[in-house]
Amino acid sequence: MRQNGGADPVAPEHRIMRVILPCLIRFALAAVLAMLASAAPAQTYPARPIRLLVSFPPGGASDLVARTLGQPLGARLGQPVVVENRPGSNGNLAGELAAHATPDGYTLLLGPSSLFAINPHLYAKMAIDPLKDLLPVASLVSNELILAANPALPSVTDFRSFIALARDARPPLFYASIGNGSEHHLAMELLKQQAGIDLVHVPYRGGGPAAIGVMAGDVAAMFGGGSVAPLVQAGNLKGLAVSGQRRSRLLPDLPAIAEVYPGYDVTIWQGLFAPVGTPPAIVARLREEANAILAQPDIAEKLAAAGSGDPYVTTLAELAARIRGDHARYGKLIRDIGLVVD
Repeated sequence: MRQNGGADPVAPEHRIMRVILPCLIRFALAAVLAMLASAAPAQTYPARPIRLLVSFPPGGASDLVARTLGQPLGARLGQPVVVENRPGSNGNLAGELAAHATPDGYTLLLGPSSLFAINPHLYAKMAIDPLKDLLPVASLVSNELILAANPALPSVTDFRSFIALARDARPPLFYASIGNGSEHHLAMELLKQQAGIDLVHVPYRGGGPAAIGVMAGDVAAMFGGGSVAPLVQAGNLKGLAVSGQRRSRLLPDLPAIAEVYPGYDVTIWQGLFAPVGTPPAIVARLREEANAILAQPDIAEKLAAAGSGDPYVTTLAELAARIRGDHARYGKLIRDIGLVVD
């Protein structure tokens, strides 16, 4: 109804809606466009070859994992996965290159556990924070280390007798590792803590020279990777125990150290990582394809034959928990022994 010939009054709530409604429409449109934009990369991905960075030189365990998994991954994605070895600083170089790459799914990292769990505590300066700058895509492989000794060590017939010898030895026994700050090094330091023994560290430049040093009697023992298993099976080294929480498929007669010292666990793992900001749909696609590959029996056999470990399939939450747990545990150990690399 008109009053005094004036205009129709407008209720306050109607005026508010006239202001808010256009804003709501704009927000809804923006949300739809954002969803379409995020879906577009996944629909067209991959459109060109994918680069897979590896932290260590050709021929090693990490390189074999990358090539064993990279070929079937490329076949499933319809584009080649090109392995690029970028060794340096115990994985820091490859990690930095991956973290600084465009987050579009075309640069991936085969990330070793040491990059996330050890290096942040070991190096006084790092160009990246691996826990913040790299995005977990999928866990891939894991393997335990083998504690092996010179067969001529007196009275050493098994793991317990080795611990007894090490506890009584004066001067202390020497042990080899593949280098300062490696999981092979820290595995023995953790055993020293839990068993109450003392051994002197002698770092070598790689697993081959370290194993030669043990076989020659220059050092008494070492923790080695899968490449040590054939030497144990041939009798060139005396196998004593494995560092994981369960026994090894390769050497099932050897006890897990956790059977004697509960809670002991040094498990080396490798995962697939991408730069932070990689679209979630691409990450999900890569994880789905990686898990499908790891479920294939022939892949498990190829990894075992190369001494590169066993398939390690987890949820992202489980992988994140593993990273956090290893980061905290190795951090404490490195602080306890005062280890720093400039």
